[in-house]
Amino acid sequence: MTALLLGAAPRASGTVHGVGALLAASLLTGVVRRLPPAALALALLGSTAAVVGPPSAAHAIPTASYQGEFLGYLAVDLVLGIVVATRTRRASVIAVAVSFLVQLLVIGLFAHGDNLSVNGLIALLAMAASCAAGLLVRERREHAVALRSREVAEAVTAERLRIARELHDMVAHSVGVIAIQAGVGGRVIETRPEEAREALRAIEATSRETLSGLRRTLVSLRQADRGTAGPERSPAPGLADIERLAAATGDAGVRVEVRRGGSGRPLPADIDLSAYRIVQEALTNVVRHAGTGSCRVTIDHGDEELSVEVVDDGRGITGDGPAHGFGIVGMRERVGLLGGRLNVGPRPGGGFRVAARLPLPAPGGVPVKVEAR
Repeated sequence: MTALLLGAAPRASGTVHGVGALLAASLLTGVVRRLPPAALALALLGSTAAVVGPPSAAHAIPTASYQGEFLGYLAVDLVLGIVVATRTRRASVIAVAVSFLVQLLVIGLFAHGDNLSVNGLIALLAMAASCAAGLLVRERREHAVALRSREVAEAVTAERLRIARELHDMVAHSVGVIAIQAGVGGRVIETRPEEAREALRAIEATSRETLSGLRRTLVSLRQADRGTAGPERSPAPGLADIERLAAATGDAGVRVEVRRGGSGRPLPADIDLSAYRIVQEALTNVVRHAGTGSCRVTIDHGDEELSVEVVDDGRGITGDGPAHGFGIVGMRERVGLLGGRLNVGPRPGGGFRVAARLPLPAPGGVPVKVEAR
């Protein structure tokens, strides 16, 4: 291609030779994209043919004006940069070595005196620039791939932690209630069968609710994996379900007093779910570890933050208490993801306290007053 474009203009300036070579290289676009080594070989062949040219033309041109003839190798340097950017390091080294040897040989045969050193330096600089550009493109592409891989790994880890928190908070509470109800039923089944039947009904209801939550989580995971919306699922729990959670905890033998205060307004789904899960985990710990018959849940809707507190007057942390499980770890992760604060620890007068403060976005409407109770 280069030979056809430049062969008809043997007396053209070096700039014309360089532009013609680049125009000829553009004709190899399809080959460059699919087979860069083959495109490099064609560019080398065409540029060399244009340089050596017809013998009569070479002898007719003075040596000083013949210097620009070697700019035809700009097409070779362009393709060489693409090879370095897209092929393996071994293929790139071979391509650079072959291009360097061919250009050095041709320049050595057809340039003399000062022209030899000038043309050799120009060829070397042009080749170095094309290789440097190719290496830069390669490094940027590899860096982008590595960055994307790290982002994917971090996203997978975050999703695994989220699923672990959801399963722990949902299953731990339900299993704790079921275990206590089963113990109650086993103790009174002979003497008070009606109370035993109530315990079995509570176990059945809690089991069904847990299975529904697990099914919702699994359906969500399958749909996310397939990238389909699928049928509409039941909504995730939130602070509106605290009374139902308190009733289930009461069936397990711990009476829950719920107090609400502040100006209530619709909450973002992630804050609503996290607040519910924090209360759920705190109540699970009360049922399993506190050894008390009552506790208090306080929910306060502030202008800038949502406050959730669960306190009891039980025995606090014991050797196998909640501080040694995953519940409090999950609470801290939830609060940390929302930029909030969590205080967990024994109360000075006895018992245990869990308090979370979650920042709220700026209100978008008129708040609805929620009466404390």
